[in-house]
Amino acid sequence: MVSTASDDVVEVELVSEGMGQTIRQLRSRGKAKKAIARELGLDIKTVRKWLATEWSPQKRGKRSVIVAPYEEMIRKRFPEVGYNAVVMHREARQAGYEGSYVSLQRFVRPLRSAAQPEQASARFETAPCAQAQVDWGQTGVWIGEEKVTIHLFVMVLGYSRRIFVRAYQNERIGNLLDAHEGAFAHFGGRTETILYDNPRTIVTSKDEATGQVEWNRRFKDRMDFYGVDIRLCRYYRAQTKGKVESGVKYVKRNALAGRRFDSFEALNAWLDEWARSIADERIHGTTHERPSERFARDERVRMIPTETRPPSRECGSVRRRVSSDGFVEVETNRYPVPYEWCRGEAEVELGQGEVRITCEGGSVVYERVMDKHRVVGWSGPPRELPRGIRAGSAPVDPPQFDPAWLESIGRVSARPLDAYAAVAEEVAR
Repeated sequence: MVSTASDDVVEVELVSEGMGQTIRQLRSRGKAKKAIARELGLDIKTVRKWLATEWSPQKRGKRSVIVAPYEEMIRKRFPEVGYNAVVMHREARQAGYEGSYVSLQRFVRPLRSAAQPEQASARFETAPCAQAQVDWGQTGVWIGEEKVTIHLFVMVLGYSRRIFVRAYQNERIGNLLDAHEGAFAHFGGRTETILYDNPRTIVTSKDEATGQVEWNRRFKDRMDFYGVDIRLCRYYRAQTKGKVESGVKYVKRNALAGRRFDSFEALNAWLDEWARSIADERIHGTTHERPSERFARDERVRMIPTETRPPSRECGSVRRRVSSDGFVEVETNRYPVPYEWCRGEAEVELGQGEVRITCEGGSVVYERVMDKHRVVGWSGPPRELPRGIRAGSAPVDPPQFDPAWLESIGRVSARPLDAYAAVAEEVAR
């Protein structure tokens, strides 16, 4: 049915009652809103609207009569100006068009969509144990009274969607290699290939045209040790590893939302527990199965065992910045140094059995720790903060009601003063 609402606008019915019923029927069958929108050729906002409200007739202007005299000119000229509605509006006004920019924009929108359709992206599924995907994510987390930036290493198994995640203070090569070691232990082996983006910790240079890659030597040596076939995304095609991209978002929004931890160790302990008890046990939106069940049924027996002996320890020297609390991080472990070195650049010499840290003409030597994520104890005279150095002020609003945090510190429930007054009065009697 067509009706005229004003002198210059022709209106047509937007969504029929039958279309509204179809939307609700598809939703009742469990189909996702985005899938309904794609199937029916509707905007996702239209689908949401008619799922939330009862159907009623709606009208919208088909096109402004003011645009009609310039339609032929616009159709010919619009591609030449690169489908730029602002430029088209300016030239149309020079030709005598008196309508608004919004009216012209509404008219040219389908012309642009027809000429520049959204690129489709096929979902790429892999066989059991064929591929894992790796990526880093970055977010802020409260550690005690301080909000710190953490870097999340995330590995997702392409078939089962099981996930491994570990937090680090940076994305250096030592942390990257440590994370792989932890992931292989977590999954009980490795996949045939692992897909990465193109970070500098992995790729020194890459020629996209020829496929020639210059690898980071330490990374390539370690992956060769494990026997992993390394694959890289094409530049500007990060969606190729969409499974882990989604995994990083899931970790941030689910595992860390509103959480607070008393140490980095507690944070990583929680991430490990969360991955096993929550992430692996949810019904995955794509596979419609629990990752743990899919892994146990099809993937566990296909996982490739990794070498049980640890890789040989590298010797050499590296430079590290001394943290504000007087520690130097080496191979995920933290070695204490004099407070006078805070924020300075230290030279770290790695031997087979010792670590020598030199800064400002002095040096300290430690036995090289073989474990991971250890804080080495200070063995010299008590360290004292030099005069003039003050600890930074703590942020004022960390999460106060994280249940796990409250339990970890043994906080008791607050009681009103009237309760204590009543007890005192009872005793006095």
